Amino acid sequence: MGETGAFTGIGIFKRSRRLETLEAWTARGMTMARPLWTGHITFGLVNIPVNLYPAEQRSDLQLHLLDSRDQARVRYERVNEDTGEEVPWSSVVHGYEVSDGNYVVLKDSELKNAAPEVTKTIDIESFVAAEEIDPIYYDRPYYLDPGKGGAKGYALLREALTDSQRAGIARVVIRTRQYIAGLFARPDYLLLILLRYSQELRKPDELQGLASLAGVRVSPAERKTAAMLVREMTTKWKPEIYQDEYRQRLMDYIRERAEKGGKGLPPALQPETASGPTAPLNFMELLKRSLAGRKPKGLPSPPQAQPPKASATGEKPVPKKKKPATPAGKSAPAPAPNRGKKKAV
Repeated sequence: MGETGAFTGIGIFKRSRRLETLEAWTARGMTMARPLWTGHITFGLVNIPVNLYPAEQRSDLQLHLLDSRDQARVRYERVNEDTGEEVPWSSVVHGYEVSDGNYVVLKDSELKNAAPEVTKTIDIESFVAAEEIDPIYYDRPYYLDPGKGGAKGYALLREALTDSQRAGIARVVIRTRQYIAGLFARPDYLLLILLRYSQELRKPDELQGLASLAGVRVSPAERKTAAMLVREMTTKWKPEIYQDEYRQRLMDYIRERAEKGGKGLPPALQPETASGPTAPLNFMELLKRSLAGRKPKGLPSPPQAQPPKASATGEKPVPKKKKPATPAGKSAPAPAPNRGKKKAV
C-alpha cells in the first residue's frame, strides 16, 4: 500500500509511514514472544536454569475511540477534579482512600520498598498431588524450557513429577508482583500456572440460588436417563475445533467493509437472540427427546423393510397365502410325500 497521512475512509489508519494489511494487522503479536525472563527453578539444593515464556496470546481486537465527525483519535487527559485543569505527570501521586475524601498518599519510593525483591527464580516450597488443585485456582499459564546447561535437571524434574503425579507449589516474582504458582509436568515440557490466592475467590455459599436445591429430589429414572445422554454426547477433548466466533464474525465484517471502501456495504451485524423457556420444563421429557434424536454409538441402523418387487410384465406379485394355525392340543399334519423324481444319492 502507498504512503498516506490521512484517514482512508475504510477504517484503517497508518502506524508509521505505511498502511498495514488486515492480515498483518490481526497477526501482529501472535508469534512466540521472547522469554519474559531467564532464571532458575530451585528446590532443596537443586538449581535448574530455565526460560519463562507467556503461554497465552491475546487475540482481542484493538478498537480505538474516534471522533465521528472527522475520525480523529480521542485521547484522555489527567484533569484536576476541582479546578478542571490538566495535571502533568510530575504532579501525580498515588493515594489510598481510607474514608470519604481522605487519602494516605504514597510516594514511589514507598511503593518500591513494599514491593517484593525482584528475583528470577521459581522457588518450589512443596509438592502436592496435582489432582488436589481445584481448577478454580488456575489463573495464567507460562511455558518453561531449559536454559543453558539445564537440560539434564529439567528432564529429571519433569520425569519425577510425571512418575509421582505431583505438582510443585512455588513462589515467583513476575515484573513487580509476587505470585503463588503450580509447576506441572507435560509429556514434552514443564508448565507453570499462576494460581489465585484463596482470598481472591468468592465463597460459593454466597450464591443465593443454592438454597433452592435443599428440596430438590432426583429420581433414579431421571439420573439414569441423564447419564445415558451424557454418555451419548461424550467425545474426545479437541480444543482446536472451538473458535472465537464473535471475533471471527466481526473481523469478516471489518474486512468486507475495508475491501469495499465504503461502497455497497454488507448488512450490519445482527445480534443472535435465543428464546428462553416460558413454561416449567419437564426435564425427563426433554432428556428422552434428546436421546431419541441421537443414534446410539456403535449400533447399526435398523434394516428398512423393502417393498415387494414387481414382475417383468408389470403385474403386481400375488401375496402368499398364510398357512392356517394349528389348533391347540393337536399336532401339525405330516407333509405330503414328494411324488417327483428322486434325486440320486
